Amino acid sequence: MSSTPSFDPDQPPERPVDLADSEALDSLVETYPRVLVEFYTDGCGICASMEPILGGLARSGVVVGTINPRNDPPLIDQFDIASVPTFVLFVDGEPVDRLSDGFVPSEELQDFATT
Repeated sequence: MSSTPSFDPDQPPERPVDLADSEALDSLVETYPRVLVEFYTDGCGICASMEPILGGLARSGVVVGTINPRNDPPLIDQFDIASVPTFVLFVDGEPVDRLSDGFVPSEELQDFATT
């Protein structure tokens, strides 16, 4: 396991954070009040097409994390990941909503992450 990264609650990241494992995920969602996490896999074309959208969201002030659950398999069961990409919205450290409908347009994902 890698060392758990630390995040600055006063300086949200302006780009998506690549999370190595569940410890990094926990650290991110516990630091910021609202976090959008994409569960993806390498080689997923739809996941790759979401990268510029996630980058735009991060630059607009949304805290975004990305994680490959194959790197930490218990995450697959913990978050019931049956398809990728799956987006999970965390509020105050808890998962509160999810989207697993494939490609999500920018405005729809922005609305999902902020309302």
